[in-house]
Amino acid sequence: MVLSHAVSNSDVSVHSTFASRYVRTSLPRFKMPENSIPKEAAYQIINDELMLDGNPRLNLASFVTTWMEPECDKLIMSSINKNYVDMDEYPVTTELQNRCVNMIAHLFNAPLGETETAVGVGTVGSSEAIMLAGLAFKRKWQNKRKAEGKPFDKPNIVTGANVQVCWEKFARYFEVELKEVKLSEGYYVMDPEKAVEMVDENTICVAAILGSTLNGEFEDVKLLNDLLVTKNKETGWDTPIHVDAASGGFIAPFLYPELEWDFRLPLVKSINVSGHKYGLVYAGIGWVVWRNKEDLPEELIFHINYLGADQPTFTLNFSKGSSQVIAQYYQLIRLGHEGYRNVMENCRENMIVLREGLEKTGRFNIVSKDEGVPLVAFSLKDSSSHTEFEISDMLRRYGWIVPAYTMPPNAQHITVLRVVIREDFSRTLAERLVIDIEKVMRELDELPSRIIHKISLGEEKSEANGDNLMVTVKKSDIEKQREVINGWKKFVSDRKKTNGIC
Repeated sequence: MVLSHAVSNSDVSVHSTFASRYVRTSLPRFKMPENSIPKEAAYQIINDELMLDGNPRLNLASFVTTWMEPECDKLIMSSINKNYVDMDEYPVTTELQNRCVNMIAHLFNAPLGETETAVGVGTVGSSEAIMLAGLAFKRKWQNKRKAEGKPFDKPNIVTGANVQVCWEKFARYFEVELKEVKLSEGYYVMDPEKAVEMVDENTICVAAILGSTLNGEFEDVKLLNDLLVTKNKETGWDTPIHVDAASGGFIAPFLYPELEWDFRLPLVKSINVSGHKYGLVYAGIGWVVWRNKEDLPEELIFHINYLGADQPTFTLNFSKGSSQVIAQYYQLIRLGHEGYRNVMENCRENMIVLREGLEKTGRFNIVSKDEGVPLVAFSLKDSSSHTEFEISDMLRRYGWIVPAYTMPPNAQHITVLRVVIREDFSRTLAERLVIDIEKVMRELDELPSRIIHKISLGEEKSEANGDNLMVTVKKSDIEKQREVINGWKKFVSDRKKTNGIC
């Protein structure tokens, strides 16, 4: 007698993932499901949806590392289950972090003795590092004001308007007035002279940027230091400098070793750098180092013992992975000065290839500088018919993610495109990008202008009726499609509002 049974819906052992019911069932988006699904199905469904993300290596908007050697990938995966904060349980990981801090402090010319330990900490990125440095400046300024019997409730910090948003977060979250030096057309970094003019007795520090997010340019920290030294002597203040070297901290020591921007300048008291940018580590690691122990108030450091031993901690968060710390140590000892210098030189050379290719088209003005972070920021010479935002949008059809953005005040009328040259951006890709940009420009030339042209009727007739003739150019098929899509989006949005859905 032959025994048989029907396969139930829950018996998926005989099904491939794509033959199962899980690929024809909508997955919950807002609430956890009641029932489990097989691990193979969960993996496949999530992996399929992630295919719609952009390619990280073609994401030219980001400064963050998108490629590491397979050997380092193995180290990362082998330590992904280690909690960095468990220092007593993972003493070797803690030691590796301390080694990184010391190597970076020496790279930035901290005034340390042969056996002296540097003062610094690993963070989840430069945003946390800047928060910690800012808190140290604020507390030290407050302590001094209290000792002098002066008000300490109105601290301010002086920066350029080109600073990254984390500085605005620091000012808002920790109640510090942000005094910004406005930009001007053709000058897109903080002017040291204007910055020093804005300094007063309530200024906790002046923040200089080594590698502006907007165009990669290094600010003149040496001039800022010299001007501030003079003002401090005249006023009796001791206003210090923090250098935000998130992008440029791992570039300047190897490409521009003679440039004075770091602890060689006496007023530079702390520096932050992103290990996950040109430190060549995947996202999730930053560093902040102080000139000496006196620059980090002791009361900001907490001591805990409930993980097995007395542990000092000065971070905004607590638990975090150890993988990125280990990966940073790998890069520092694997590459050394020679390797980092070779990587940065390659980036600079590929940046020149891209810049020269764009210049040969005759269509763009180059906004970025030769000395700075290896990137190319550029704008249209003639934007009367089409805009940088259209170029950015159309480049996505070729897989490229190239951001377009406007400059901060008082240069907000300037729009630029920016391509960041990372370690994994080769000359071949640079040449390919130029070819694709030329294709996009030819496609745009064939499209009607988006702008509604205003044609004057002439002086006499204008005086008679004061009107301009409005001539609307016929819309392309792409523009019509966009209008339909935007109309549906508005319709759906309005329906949600009437249904009480937020």
